Amino acid sequence: MSLKQLKVNKSFGGLQKVYSHDSSVLGCTMKFAVYLPPNADSAKLPVIYWLSGLTCTEENFMIKAGAQQYASRHSIILVMPDTSPRGCKIPGEDDSYDFGTGAGFYVDATEEPWKANYNMYSYITEELPALINAEFPADAQRQSIMGHSMGGHGALICYLKNPGKYRSVSAFSPICNPTQCPWGKKAFKGYLGPDEESWKEYDATCLVAKYDGPPTDILIDQGTDDEFLKDQLFPDNLVQACKEAQVPIVLKKRAGYDHSYFYIATFIGEHIEHHAKHLVE
Repeated sequence: MSLKQLKVNKSFGGLQKVYSHDSSVLGCTMKFAVYLPPNADSAKLPVIYWLSGLTCTEENFMIKAGAQQYASRHSIILVMPDTSPRGCKIPGEDDSYDFGTGAGFYVDATEEPWKANYNMYSYITEELPALINAEFPADAQRQSIMGHSMGGHGALICYLKNPGKYRSVSAFSPICNPTQCPWGKKAFKGYLGPDEESWKEYDATCLVAKYDGPPTDILIDQGTDDEFLKDQLFPDNLVQACKEAQVPIVLKKRAGYDHSYFYIATFIGEHIEHHAKHLVE
């Protein structure tokens, strides 16, 4: 996969690195960041995948969240991929912030001209983990997933569509019901076509009704002053769907917090603790 190291910085006793590689699933060169805690050279370690939101790259969480200190403490590898294919030369891919570049929405596109490249779901659940497990001291049996906004949506669907693949899931300000919000409708129509029934395969609020896997421990974190809460995120829809399906979920509402990385950095330690309960043996 032509793995190439681009950056390395020491952080909390471990190493924060950035790599590029050629992705066959996405048909382009992709970047991802990986944090290796201090003992990564002596044991197979659990992994948490972080999925970022609209307009982000592999750098946002790496630089702004302060998660390395908690990953170091619990001896957990962090993997932070980009949010979409890059430089595919598809007409219109750079026209808006919420579709195309930086907005892959973690789906496998079925529509032209997107389906040749915009296959972020398969990239996140198959190609990238295979690469991580082959090239780094990662324990393939101990992995979890989390994310923010569009990435929170991605984390939830990856977890619900693959029972047992991830030991736990959490999300900050996730797009919980994308078939019902402007961001989701735009992305799904463009990537998946006009059949709204097919959209439900990438909507956590719809997927939870048919979840049939190990007991869940879903953690949702939501700021009450989030500017996108009312029109885009709909966490209460997911909570209600979980209640009806008898799927356990915890929604933490944080008074006064918004959609930013200031909010994520404040509570990221709690989320890594949440995952560590399931990952650290």
